[in-house]
This record gives sequence, structure tokens and C-alpha cells, in this order.
Amino acid sequence: MPQFRPQDILDILIMSILIYQLYSWFRNSLAIQVLAGLGTVTAIYFLTRQTGLYMTSWVLQQLGTVIIVVIVVVFQNEIRQTLYRFSKLKELVKGATAQGSPIPSTIAEAVFELARDYCGAIIVFQRNDPLDDQLTNGIQMNALVSKPLLRTIFQDGTPLHDGAVVIQNGFLTQAACLLPLSDSNQIPQQYGTRHRAAIGLTERTDAIVLAISEERGEVSLSMAGNLTIIKDIKQLDSRLEELLTSEENEQKHSFFKRIFSNLLPKAAILISVTIIWLMLSARQGEVAIVPVPLALHGLPDGMSLTKVTPEEVTVRLRSTSGLVPSPRQLDLTADLDLSSVKEGYNTMRVSLSHVRVPTGMTVVGIEPTTVRVVVKSAQKIR
Repeated sequence: MPQFRPQDILDILIMSILIYQLYSWFRNSLAIQVLAGLGTVTAIYFLTRQTGLYMTSWVLQQLGTVIIVVIVVVFQNEIRQTLYRFSKLKELVKGATAQGSPIPSTIAEAVFELARDYCGAIIVFQRNDPLDDQLTNGIQMNALVSKPLLRTIFQDGTPLHDGAVVIQNGFLTQAACLLPLSDSNQIPQQYGTRHRAAIGLTERTDAIVLAISEERGEVSLSMAGNLTIIKDIKQLDSRLEELLTSEENEQKHSFFKRIFSNLLPKAAILISVTIIWLMLSARQGEVAIVPVPLALHGLPDGMSLTKVTPEEVTVRLRSTSGLVPSPRQLDLTADLDLSSVKEGYNTMRVSLSHVRVPTGMTVVGIEPTTVRVVVKSAQKIR
């Protein structure tokens, strides 16, 4: 049974945090379903490898390369978004920049006036994540947000009414934008394309989207792939005020609240990562015996090497992790320094330190422990 080192615990925790972060970003999107399927195939591969089903594990290994290429091509936008989100680690050094609030009360009043008139609309609030890769057919604008402007844009029959507007830092930056639709099967059937677009964008980014139904005059707020019905102006005003005051809101949550929220998925990911670590470490303690050639260097000037017996030694290697390659796949040598040899027969000692191995592998034995080196003067040879 592998023993946990402090490095192993840290290794498991780091991988669990990274996987949970990916899960929280894509849990309601099609990408998470693909990742779940890929995880299942990976688990089957390791299982077949450990149980000796060589043909099945070989086929899955070959398919793995193809699947990775397909994922990169199909989900290139999601991958770009993920890399951008990871790049926000620079804010730990620079400090987060505050965003301006786009006057929530003005927007709340305009939204409920549109709802009262059964005028369909969709309003996107851009926060940290860029939206350029998610939006299409947008008309660039740079106008201060106002109630008359919003009512005019979404008035039926105007050139820009069919699509979404984007608001960032108090400015209406784009209009008539088309949003990506959600692929989720959990969306109620009474919600049409407008609400599916609102959910689709928030599944992929940290944006907030307001959707107004022209059939029901209903106001919905979408965030992180979830849709919430907003009852009145006061509720929408306070909600927007809470969500659009940059990352200061996130800092209001205590450290312990962040740790112990969503315990079920966190525990499941931690257990899964631990099981995978145990499977990868199953080879710990295995000893392999491999022949290793001698690499001789440092021969004094004027001396010539005529004979070495034997020319290779047998080394016993112990693997400490399943992540390292097989010892038989390594290009190992036993380095011997000949700088101290004298003319004639020399007996050189070979120790464990003469064989350099990668991290995760140790040398536990070597035979023979001595080699005979015959050296003659170069002048005598002539």
C-alpha cells in the first residue's frame, strides 16, 4: 500500500482544486458532459491496464490521442476562455481592479417598463471574462446607459431590437448581438430562444444576463447557467447592485464559507482524484532488473583504454510512482571517472550513486560492484 508523503497530499489537493474549478465553470455546459465521458474512458483505460487487458488498453491509448485532438478543435473557444480565467492569477500580484456600476436602479426601472409593455429584451452585463468569442453580429456602440436608450433599442420595429445589448462599466458597448444557445435539457419548455441564449452565455462566461419575455412579461436573471425569476424593481435593483460591484462582493464571503460550500461535488472530486493517485502509484515498490552500460570519462592525457571487464552492470531499480516510465524504457548509464587510474590493471568500484535515475525511481542494488580497467601508455602502444 503506497504511503502518503506531504508532497502527495499537496499533489492531490492541487489537482482537486483545478478539477473543481473547471467543473464550476462548465457544469451546465456541453463541455462538462464531454469531460465526464473522457474521464470515464480514462478510468477504463487504467483499469484495463492494471488487470492485464493489453489489447483493450492499447486501443484506448491510441484513441486517447485522437480524442484530445478532436476536443481541442471542437472546444477551442471553451479552452481559450479557460486559459483566460487561469490568467487572472496575475491579479494576486497586481490586485483586482474595481469596475464601475452601471446604475442598477436606472436599468431596473427600464427593464420593468419593458416587461410591463410585453416588450422582449435581453441585456448582458460583461464582468471579467471577455465576450468577443461568444457574440456574433453585434453593432458597436459607446453610449451611456439610460432608460430612454434601452426602451428605444428594444422597441419592436427598430433596427436593433432583435438581439442582445452588452453593458460594461456603465456604457452600452454593443447592440443586436446573437448569443450562444444552451444545450441543457433541464430548461423548462416554456422558455424559448431568448432564455436559452441567456443561459448559454452564462454557462460559458461569468456574465450576467437579463431576459424579458414578451409572452409573459416576465423578468429573469441568468448567472452561472441558472435562471431566476425577478418579481419587482426593488429585487432587481438590489440584485444588480450586489452582483455588479466587482469582486468586492466575493470578498464578503468568509474563507470557511467558500471551503464548505458545494461539499458534495468537492468531496466527489477529492475522492476521485485520490483513487486515481492510488492507481497511478500501484507500481510503488516494484523492483525491475535492467542491464546498464558503463560510461567512462576523465581518462588522463597520454593514457589509452584497452579493456573494460565487464562493459555493463546489472542494476535493480525500485519505482516509487506509477507516473514514471518503465525502467526498460530509460536510457541509463553508469558513469565512472577514470581520472585516478594508473598504467596497467585497475579495479574500479561501482556504487549506486554512479547511476542517475529520474525522480520517482531509486537504485537499490548493482552487480558487480567492481569492474577491471586496463590502461596503457599511448607511447607504448605506438
